[in-house]
Amino acid sequence: MRTRWFVLALAAFLFGALGGAVFAPQPAVAVSRDMVELQQAVQQIQQGQQDLRSTVDANNATLKTLIQQSLDSVNQMNVQMGLVQKTVQEVQANTGSRIDTMTTQTQGLSDNLQDVQARVGKLSQQMTDMQNLLQSIDAKVSVGSQAAPAGAQGAPTGNSLPAPGGSVPTGPGPAGAGPNTGAPSSPNYGSPASGNGAVVPPAAMPPISADTLYRNALRDFTSGNYELSNQEFSDYIRNFPTNDLASNSQFYLGEIAYAQGDYRDAITAYETVLQNYPQSFKLASSLLKKAQAELQMGMKTTGERDLRDVIRRFPGSDESRRAQTKLREMGVPVTPHPTAPH
Repeated sequence: MRTRWFVLALAAFLFGALGGAVFAPQPAVAVSRDMVELQQAVQQIQQGQQDLRSTVDANNATLKTLIQQSLDSVNQMNVQMGLVQKTVQEVQANTGSRIDTMTTQTQGLSDNLQDVQARVGKLSQQMTDMQNLLQSIDAKVSVGSQAAPAGAQGAPTGNSLPAPGGSVPTGPGPAGAGPNTGAPSSPNYGSPASGNGAVVPPAAMPPISADTLYRNALRDFTSGNYELSNQEFSDYIRNFPTNDLASNSQFYLGEIAYAQGDYRDAITAYETVLQNYPQSFKLASSLLKKAQAELQMGMKTTGERDLRDVIRRFPGSDESRRAQTKLREMGVPVTPHPTAPH
């Protein structure tokens, strides 16, 4: 019995010693070693963070440098693009001015050619009138030559000379012959005669011909003498409203106003051509220049509409191509009408 209790007490003692050894606090040396290792690990982590931060900062600096360089390059490209755009605008302005000048010169040459054609037509008509006049004269001469023998029977003979007082004997001649008055008849080769033989006075002529007036006005316009040219074209329209070149004169009144910057009067002049001269070959030019004048006045909607109208009404013409170019410069999509009626 005692032996058993002794064994139990010894076992309890051993278990107690073992539990105390297990659950007892560790020695200070072991704790210090763990703390040192933990501090080293923390220091390593901090060092890694510092290295990572240094790397990130270096990368950020490099990225900022690259971004700044890109911005500088973009700014330089913007400056260069501005210079290029300015150059293109200057070239376009110079080209437009040259095109306008060439257009004006071409119009002047075309009008001169038309003037020459009109003068040639008038000369042809005058030649026809001269031929008709010559035929009429030939007919009169033929009739006079046939009537001459009958009149010769009443002519005085050799013994019927004038009396000393200068009178002519009026003795009766052969049967059928009238009295001899001594004044031989001759056909009238002077001014045109009416049906009863009376001379018709020539019609009053204007102080200057239509051709001369138009030619002077066109010359003054091309030389830049706008005031005098404006007066001459206005005189042409007033004095010769039904002539073929009246519509040209009205168009050039618009050109003069446009050149002087008076776009409102220019629009009115061009509109007059479009309304009063539907058969004029200046219709396309008048509509195009009317649109340009409207754009100069800031009337974008109306100007765009008239430009499209030029393309629709006059496809394939030079005015249509210029209208398309202007619409593209404005950023407006262009839809040509190649089959539209002229």
